[in-house]
Amino acid sequence: MNWIALTDAEQLTALIKHSSQKPQVIFKHSTRCSISSMAKARLERSPTPDGVDFHYLDLLQYRQISNSIAAQFDVLHESPQVLLLIKGECVYAESQTGISMEDLLEHLNSK
Repeated sequence: MNWIALTDAEQLTALIKHSSQKPQVIFKHSTRCSISSMAKARLERSPTPDGVDFHYLDLLQYRQISNSIAAQFDVLHESPQVLLLIKGECVYAESQTGISMEDLLEHLNSK
């Protein structure tokens, strides 16, 4: 999996805009949380779908970006958390042990 590091607000704005042409996934990760590490590893072990960008947000370093995501898409801040953005909207959000590539693909294929 090729993670794109999400490190600033301008990048968030750009990826939301880009979601009109290509689905975007944001994985919010706490580097101090074993559940978060497990969820990240589970995603990385799964086959990565073509035509989707995967963004990685380090919550400890970039909490403000996480707060912006929560406010913009009206989702509770959770850790770990995965969001699927299509056409500027969050069409799927999951957290903790519920995170799986299979669920992401199911929601991706239903849009």
